Amino acid sequence: MPDIIEPRVLKGFRDYLPEAEIERQALIDTLARVFRSFGFVPIDTPVLEYAEILLGKGGGETDKQVYRFKDNGDRDVAMRFDLTVPFARFMAEHVDELYLPFRRYHMAKVWRGENTQRGRYREFMQCDFDIVGTDAAAADADIVLLIHDALAALDIGSFTLRINHRTLFNRFIANLGAQDKAPAVLRLVDKLDKIGPAEVEKLLGEEIGASAAAKVLEYIRPEADFEATLKKLESLAGGPGPDSQRLREIWDSARSAGAVGPGASGQLVLDPSITRGLDYYTGVVFETRLDAMPEIGSVCGGGRYDELASLYTKKRLPGVGAAIGLDRLLTALESLGRTKGRSGYTEVLILALEESFGPRYQGLASALRKAGLATEIFPEKKKLAQQFAYAEKKGIPYALICGQDEAQKGTVTLRSMESRENREFASMAEAVAFLGGKKGL
Repeated sequence: MPDIIEPRVLKGFRDYLPEAEIERQALIDTLARVFRSFGFVPIDTPVLEYAEILLGKGGGETDKQVYRFKDNGDRDVAMRFDLTVPFARFMAEHVDELYLPFRRYHMAKVWRGENTQRGRYREFMQCDFDIVGTDAAAADADIVLLIHDALAALDIGSFTLRINHRTLFNRFIANLGAQDKAPAVLRLVDKLDKIGPAEVEKLLGEEIGASAAAKVLEYIRPEADFEATLKKLESLAGGPGPDSQRLREIWDSARSAGAVGPGASGQLVLDPSITRGLDYYTGVVFETRLDAMPEIGSVCGGGRYDELASLYTKKRLPGVGAAIGLDRLLTALESLGRTKGRSGYTEVLILALEESFGPRYQGLASALRKAGLATEIFPEKKKLAQQFAYAEKKGIPYALICGQDEAQKGTVTLRSMESRENREFASMAEAVAFLGGKKGL
């Protein structure tokens, strides 16, 4: 007998049992509904791309995290580490087949060989939504409002949506005389939550000097409210500009749409420490955290990337978008006890009481499914206790009983698995009507 291979998965990867996958699919369905309500359409792209496509503008630590290898044709390929860069290639390749502005959403797995931690995996699903073909403030505002409405629809509790503007930050760095160090400064500030202000100031000092580092720490400290913070940023960056005006327009739009203020599910704040680590962001950037669990990190982030597609086409395709980290979000919901815990979709289990009743049971199941009720038949005759135990373990609310007695009388009996009470119906039509009305026994 051959040796048995030990079943195991790679670090940072995981299986999804039905209860977890049902929860994930429910979130995906909700998000798709909200995306469509804003006029977004779905697309898909390959898992594998030429390495030069993915790494042409990734920048920084992303290059170290990508899964890259030679395929059987000796081609240098890599697995997508996010959905934005493949989307830029997609737009460059298909722009003449599409309409602009183009609104897309894409929900799929991505891979990063980074250190694993709570809520962070090497294989995870992203839910992206982007508007390409316009650099209007209205597009930035739409993404902010879509983030708000999507997270509100998921019923995850209160959240804080933090925004900033990379160009405004760059103007400030230029005022410090450290423009050539801008990418390094942005990446260090992006580590603020991970390593703390003291370590960030120390590392900044090594890059731009202690005095300039202290000014950066002052710049990234938020003030009491949105307007006070923005006025300070304008002052330190050399005065008002299109970048600060863009932030005001987004704020006004969010307030007009009811996404901020009393009754809003999320809070929109201007946080100058938000920079996002990837080099392709050129304007507004976003990050969103759950108020009840800020330590889980950002569950949704993104920004404007006006020059990304220029790597693949001479056509200017300015874009703005964001991505929801579904796996991190699910980890948070589980910890907060906000998952529904469903282990199946079945609403009615037809019990197998007579081996010769197979065709009859199929007819009953068909009638229930045509009425919109998810139905399965227990496949073989076993003790009722075993069949009931199966229904309870799977979370099936009703069991349908049709044995010799019911067949002779033309009746069926429904058992509520919650109350363990039976109710007889004179016909299958009556049972279907009862279940359709979602009444309790």
